[in-house]
Amino acid sequence: MKVTPLLLTSLLAFASQQASSASLDIKITNLTQGIYFTPLLVAAHNGDSQLFMSGTVATPELQAMAEGGNITGLAGIVDAVSGNKVENPADGLLAPSQSTMAMLETTDGNQYLSITAMMLPTNDGFVGLNSWMIPTAPGSYDIYLNAYDAGTEANNELILAGSGVVGMPGIPAAPGGSGINGTGVTNTEANQSVHIHRGSLGDDQPESGNSDLHNTVHRWLNPVAKVTVTVK
Repeated sequence: MKVTPLLLTSLLAFASQQASSASLDIKITNLTQGIYFTPLLVAAHNGDSQLFMSGTVATPELQAMAEGGNITGLAGIVDAVSGNKVENPADGLLAPSQSTMAMLETTDGNQYLSITAMMLPTNDGFVGLNSWMIPTAPGSYDIYLNAYDAGTEANNELILAGSGVVGMPGIPAAPGGSGINGTGVTNTEANQSVHIHRGSLGDDQPESGNSDLHNTVHRWLNPVAKVTVTVK
């Protein structure tokens, strides 16, 4: 076949369009023993945008997600940069050892994948994937995700009514159950930037002690989630 300048231009334009868009099946698995994920945000975006960045102060939108599971602000950021997103693919909490699927069509040069969700019960812990470059070659790719601390709230490890709202300390809920009457592990946060979470300390005293969390149920080691991205 003879390739004319017009045909070459058309082929290059088609290739460019193919490289900037993808059809993805995304499976997210909670690897923890006793931690739940709040509604997930799965987003494809351009290289100039990020949902979070380690070593920087959390944005108000990230803080709202990390302290109360509210992904509305982060979803708005994705919309503002013409990103593609799936909100709450698990239709609620993603329980320990459970998986959920998200189907995402990317467009307009949105070549980076990010994922966030609050971890319960934590004060401001979240599971996160930050700007993973989506492969252009079809196939399945596994990614393991760490737990992050937003650095916006002291990890007192206390289940407190009314918490979960930005500025109100405490853990809003413990879906799998928790202790009561803890006095608090700490009331300060030394690292006020986004950083790898130290994990919950907990204790073995269900009606007293420092923490309302249990030291065997609510502890974890990274990674806390597995993501399998299938590029079609």
